[in-house]
Amino acid sequence: MHEYRVLDSDIVHRGWCYDLTAETVAMPGGTSARREFLDHCGAVVTVPLDESGRVGLIRQYRVPPKERLWEFPAGLRDVEGEDPAVTARRELAEEVDLAAADLVKLGEFYTTPGISNELIHYFLATGLTPVPEADRHERTDEEAAIELVWWDLDKALDAVVNGEIRNGVCALALNLARLHLERR
Repeated sequence: MHEYRVLDSDIVHRGWCYDLTAETVAMPGGTSARREFLDHCGAVVTVPLDESGRVGLIRQYRVPPKERLWEFPAGLRDVEGEDPAVTARRELAEEVDLAAADLVKLGEFYTTPGISNELIHYFLATGLTPVPEADRHERTDEEAAIELVWWDLDKALDAVVNGEIRNGVCALALNLARLHLERR
């Protein structure tokens, strides 16, 4: 088995939640190759599930695709050493003013391993209650216009198939939630 050793590493650009990194890696046959990738801090996604079995999707503007996309409350793991479940609870409260009595880990997956090491932790949140008004996070920028809509799970899965939901992280989260609920 070949050992893919990093021979050289250079940060090409420092960003606010990721760095563009270039590494030279030892390849099979004695060669080496230089690869650029986003060295990402990681993220969490939380699927809020209400007592009626509906999922809470948010619609949020995203700068790279220049669109308002359907997705789940999510956020960066930008607090050093913070447990992903703590981050998930914090993001749920910040983005949709909800607290969860129960949080179940659905898995963790790389988003685009050919160009990034971003690892997303997926959670299902149940036993939802509103965050008290005095404790609510003040949303700014894109988050200021977040819209929360409760969807029937089957309708949301159909929206993935018909192209209404085009966020891959959201599509995976919906399927993970469905699989979890079917296996309980």
